[in-house]
Amino acid sequence: MLDSRKPFTGDFFFRQLFDEQSHTYSYLLADITTKEAILIDPVLEQAKRDAQLIKELGFTLKYALNTHMHADHVTGTGFLKQLLPGTVSVISLSSGAKADKHLVDNETVQFGRHELRAMATPGHTNGCMTFLVEEQGIAFTGDTLLIRGCGRTDFQEGDSRSLYRSVHERIFTLPENFRLFPAHDYKGNMETTVAEEKRYNPRLTKDVEAFVELMNNLNLPYPKMIGKFSTTVCGGGVPSLGNIFYFLLLRPISIRQSCPGES
Repeated sequence: MLDSRKPFTGDFFFRQLFDEQSHTYSYLLADITTKEAILIDPVLEQAKRDAQLIKELGFTLKYALNTHMHADHVTGTGFLKQLLPGTVSVISLSSGAKADKHLVDNETVQFGRHELRAMATPGHTNGCMTFLVEEQGIAFTGDTLLIRGCGRTDFQEGDSRSLYRSVHERIFTLPENFRLFPAHDYKGNMETTVAEEKRYNPRLTKDVEAFVELMNNLNLPYPKMIGKFSTTVCGGGVPSLGNIFYFLLLRPISIRQSCPGES
């Protein structure tokens, strides 16, 4: 089950970052030779921290990407565009969110000689994507697949059957030694693998009907941050200081607060 994982190439930089309030992981990736970097799922409250780190390491932030529209924190993309001019904001076209660049299924972005491929994995939201860096054997699953769990499907156009298909047909078909990095964890876990989740994920090892039944009866409270924001500003242009505090959602929705362990 525990196949040898791929070692990172010598010119690939990886750093996992954490926001304690929202239990969100952000990921800084870079080409060590060209110094071009990307940041996945930045958090507003950590934008200054992230910008400072990028400057200290001598990187140029090329893209700030969101795996999906988050319901539990404010994206840091707009603020990063002010702190690091030239940064391009990125999100899926299906999300309906504003951004400088919109991705469709299997589209790629380059940073230095490295390539990230965006793979549509809807279910938690319509616009969810999993980002792959195949040469390094890693994938960033957002809220679609968590460590021994998955994102909720009871709001924001969520759909349990779609999520199940996304995981089983797109993520679980990756090589078993691929390391998976989620957008959140509430128990201190930092990463998992395809092999582990295929065997031990208590939700996604069920058959589809049992999974749908389980997801339909979670009865979760709404996310804490949802009442504060109603408009998307993902950085589709340089936002005003007021607008950077708008939440990454376009459509008016009815959402509850989430409890620890759910996204």
